[in-house]
Amino acid sequence: MLAQVVLKKVASKLHEVDPSISFELVLWDKGVIKKGDGEPKFKIVFTKTPTSKVLTGGTMDASLIFGELYMDGFIEIEGDFDSAILLLHKNSIKKYTNKVKDIKPPKTTDVEKKNIKSHYDIGNDFYKLWLDSTMSYSCAYFKTKEDSLEQAQLQKIHHTLAKLNLQKGETLLDIGCGWGYLAISAAKKYGVRVFGNTISEEQFKFATNRVKEEGLEDLVTIKLLNYQDLSLEALGLDKPLDKIVSVGMFEHVGKANISFYLSKVKSILKEGGNFLLHSILCEFEGNTNAFIDKYIFPGGYIPTLREVIYASTDLEFELGMAESLRIHYAMTLDKWSENFEAKIDEVRKMYDERFIRMWRLYLDSCASAFRVNSVNIYQLFFTKHFNNNAPLTREYIYK
Repeated sequence: MLAQVVLKKVASKLHEVDPSISFELVLWDKGVIKKGDGEPKFKIVFTKTPTSKVLTGGTMDASLIFGELYMDGFIEIEGDFDSAILLLHKNSIKKYTNKVKDIKPPKTTDVEKKNIKSHYDIGNDFYKLWLDSTMSYSCAYFKTKEDSLEQAQLQKIHHTLAKLNLQKGETLLDIGCGWGYLAISAAKKYGVRVFGNTISEEQFKFATNRVKEEGLEDLVTIKLLNYQDLSLEALGLDKPLDKIVSVGMFEHVGKANISFYLSKVKSILKEGGNFLLHSILCEFEGNTNAFIDKYIFPGGYIPTLREVIYASTDLEFELGMAESLRIHYAMTLDKWSENFEAKIDEVRKMYDERFIRMWRLYLDSCASAFRVNSVNIYQLFFTKHFNNNAPLTREYIYK
């Protein structure tokens, strides 16, 4: 049978990636494809017979094949889920070491808008079901394992803003401001003039309404604006910004646009000004996971730490701090997954079972990817050129 032939090839390819991870494919006819010695760490169990079309869609990428099989209800994964995700991730990586591309005009705004709309504009009501009340859709910051999701998100916002050492009257730009909570928090706590931009219409409406409800129109301005079009003129400013922050947006710009993005930041930031970049980063340069690229974040790219340091150094940014929050993101995703499952009846009123299985796989597989260090997340604190008057220690962050 053609389906079995394809699965044997995919299983062999997976085994070659890391022979130390044993696994089994339990087929619909009770046949077993086993790879590795000893007890299998995980099993991919077929609950029904897949059609040949499902397995012959022109790809041999295991993450996409098994991701679609799971979405369509053909398989369940039993055993050590983290090991399964680690193996699938290793299989999807195609290492290469080409330099970060030179600064050039990025992909078109229309393409980026379409990519963002596919993820962030699926409905605020959906995100409200499983995010916390801050509507923070990025890595939280846990001080203890007992912290609630909302507590950890508030701690992340405080930790992020504290690093910037904001002073009353300064200007701050939040690139990719999401639903606006960080921008509002900065204005309320530090008395800074905040600008935020997003290209998601759903986020723009929600964040703008939040600002009005807080009575902060004089301090916070949300723009429906692509980062590509950021300029002092577009923000209504006559002098460069004091500080810039970007949380969970950099992953959307694409490999070819890393230097362009950083050069855009540099062009609107004052000399000696600070820029905090909060972004997922991966171990090796290579292709984006095929399943994530097709179904979750079309057009996205997870850069490596090396790529970011290379590009930022070329643009004369000084790196002052680098903090990994890897385990914090695994914990965040676990909390999101728990909330998602707790609200599953309400989700079913909005979306079909295929979407639900897709989203479940996305949340759980990403949590596993962070646990096994297939991906990481960093807060990188940069200064434009240098600032000799900056605090001598980092004690101010923890006051």
